[in-house]
Amino acid sequence: MNLRTRLRTSPAVWTAPIWLGIIGFYYFYALHFEDSYQEVVNGPLWAPEQVQAALSYFYAFAYGITLGLAVWEGGRLKRDGVWRLAPGRSRYRVAAHTLAPVVVAGWLVLVLPVVMRLIETRLMPTPAALAPLIMAMGIVCAYSVIGCALGHLTPRMISAPLAAVAVFYLIVGTVKYDSPTWPRHLSGQPDTSLGFGEEYGAVTLFAPFLFIAVPAAATAAWWIRASGQARWAIRGSAAVAAVMLMAVCAHVAGGWAIAGGPVTSHHAAARCTGSAPRVCMAATGGAVGKLGQVRRQIVASTARLRAAGVEVRMPATVSDSLLNGRDRKASTRATWWLPLSQQAGRAGGMTAVRYAVLRHSVTFPCTFPSSFESASSADYVVNHDAAVLWAAAVIDADQPYLAWRKGEYGGAFENPRQVLDKVTRRADHALKLPAERQTAWFHREQAKACRLAAQGPQS
Repeated sequence: MNLRTRLRTSPAVWTAPIWLGIIGFYYFYALHFEDSYQEVVNGPLWAPEQVQAALSYFYAFAYGITLGLAVWEGGRLKRDGVWRLAPGRSRYRVAAHTLAPVVVAGWLVLVLPVVMRLIETRLMPTPAALAPLIMAMGIVCAYSVIGCALGHLTPRMISAPLAAVAVFYLIVGTVKYDSPTWPRHLSGQPDTSLGFGEEYGAVTLFAPFLFIAVPAAATAAWWIRASGQARWAIRGSAAVAAVMLMAVCAHVAGGWAIAGGPVTSHHAAARCTGSAPRVCMAATGGAVGKLGQVRRQIVASTARLRAAGVEVRMPATVSDSLLNGRDRKASTRATWWLPLSQQAGRAGGMTAVRYAVLRHSVTFPCTFPSSFESASSADYVVNHDAAVLWAAAVIDADQPYLAWRKGEYGGAFENPRQVLDKVTRRADHALKLPAERQTAWFHREQAKACRLAAQGPQS
């Protein structure tokens, strides 16, 4: 059969309007439902993350469409009596020629959204970014083999649509599995999302591919031409091997947490400037063009706090939290992790950068409760927050601090407005004092807040 005839008779071609419509709808509507085009292109942009986001809607569609079309083609081969003809060509060659348009259709359901996303974000594909796409394309091939065999065994008019719908809902439904977790990880739709600077571990993608590929290989073993005993030995061995490998995959993936497949972090490129502190931002975080301005804000803010009498130790490095990865290393005296790209990229971003410096630089000589609810008393709050608000005003970062605290008070106190008024009055009074007295006031507020936190409720 020549190519033109094969395409004219293939269900992959005459169903193309359906699956192309699915691609168009889910890409232009669902994929942009939460994030507008402008929000996407503004960053942060990381090719593996963008490819993963683009594919997330299409795995189940690709597998379901492939299986349904392959069942139909397998049934057509049976109906036409192809397998009963003289073996002029290998059965594998016949199946490959018949299933080629089906596989291409399944691949297009996956490839088109990825290409469109990379064009939209102007990102260059990398091997790590394309790894989940390659895994899914391999699984498409496996489903085509399984579908062809299913079409040989069942009536295609019934089994083709049922198989397509069943696989789609089976894969979509794996996200509901809490115990065991292996169906979530082996469905061919990775349960683990990628963050900026992250890439899938090899086992995260190889395990689901192997889980689907081995039963497909065992199915293909039934087409081997051999003598009676040899044929059954090959088929039996293939089936046993498939079951064992699938069990190994399930055992490995069963040890992963929900949305916790192995990933590797810290792959994103950074751009740095200066020394003491050396300030680094993500190269594709969306705001790296403001790197010099961000460093000047950090240096100026710490200098103004020091001049006001706040003990601030300049870190050696200030790094963008986009580069931190999911392990989230905590800030130390030597290294601060600040959301530099996120803050510098928004309107009024330099105020947000100064606010981040405030949160990392203003410390107290004691430890406070982790939340209002866990404290035995909230008496320390007014003195603590007044001291921090004063420091925030020194570097012109008082508005974001007040906005944050106002939200915190509303969920913890019955009289949030009165608490906020007390805090602002104390800070405003301090700002009107002579410079040397402001420093002394700040240290007194620190000491009183620590004393109240240690003593508990006051009579």
